[in-house]
Amino acid sequence: MRSETVKGLLFALGAYGCWGFIPLYFKAMAAISEGEIFVHRIFWSVLFTAFLLVLIGRWKHVWPHLKTPRTLLVLCASAIFIAINWIVFIWASNNNRLLDTSLGYYINPLINVLFGLVFLGEKLRPWQWLAVALATLAVLLQIITLGKLPVISLTLAFAFGFYGLMRKIIKVGALEGLFIETLLLLPPTLMYFLFFSEKLSFVQAGNNFWFALALIAAGPITSIPLLLFAAGVSRLNYSTIGFIQYLAPSIVFFLAIFWFKEPLVWQMALTFILIWTALVIYSFDGWRRSRTLPAPPE
Repeated sequence: MRSETVKGLLFALGAYGCWGFIPLYFKAMAAISEGEIFVHRIFWSVLFTAFLLVLIGRWKHVWPHLKTPRTLLVLCASAIFIAINWIVFIWASNNNRLLDTSLGYYINPLINVLFGLVFLGEKLRPWQWLAVALATLAVLLQIITLGKLPVISLTLAFAFGFYGLMRKIIKVGALEGLFIETLLLLPPTLMYFLFFSEKLSFVQAGNNFWFALALIAAGPITSIPLLLFAAGVSRLNYSTIGFIQYLAPSIVFFLAIFWFKEPLVWQMALTFILIWTALVIYSFDGWRRSRTLPAPPE
């Protein structure tokens, strides 16, 4: 295995591993409201990404995007979708709904396939149609058996799907994009913090140095996995990333069951089994197709 491929695997595993364990961070911050956690995530992400942009000499790449109306408009949309995703994920993590978040991120790759068909004019192969049909059946069965729509799961999956779609139609680096998105979200989140929040984070931080440090860590915790992912995806083929992406929801699933003792009712277990089956079919199709494509030149 080439050294660059090994590096890519390590970077990708690091990224998805970080994303899988991030609920532990939000649980540790449960002393303050989900809204305040979100505010700190935005604020410290802006500062941390700005620091990195200056450090690696990419600050000059930010301004052309800010001066391009189309790019800025698309980044506004992507910022809204990632904000929805983050807020729902933080709320679910702190309200014992981690199984719902795990299901949402298992569904997400199939949502991406569907978006490719609807918005990008991509053609679905027969195995992909079967995978999407199974995922749809899983959601319908949960509605019928539990009598409710899996709102958290679908919100996470669709919000992240739309976020990926927005980022796909513009050419903006991962770090530059995250900086601009969090910068756009900063004014409304600060207004919320100043006028509507209880500001318990100030009280906790004033009484506990480690809690203050944990608040600041929201920036690196948000940014570093994204940078690891960008480094990994540039060194690996898409089918490999397709398999590794299931690491994060799998970690969340096992944390929910074995660490936080969330109950897995049979109706939800059936939903997971159908989604897993759909993902096996989807991954098999991607692997089979990658075997038929010519190898890239060394």
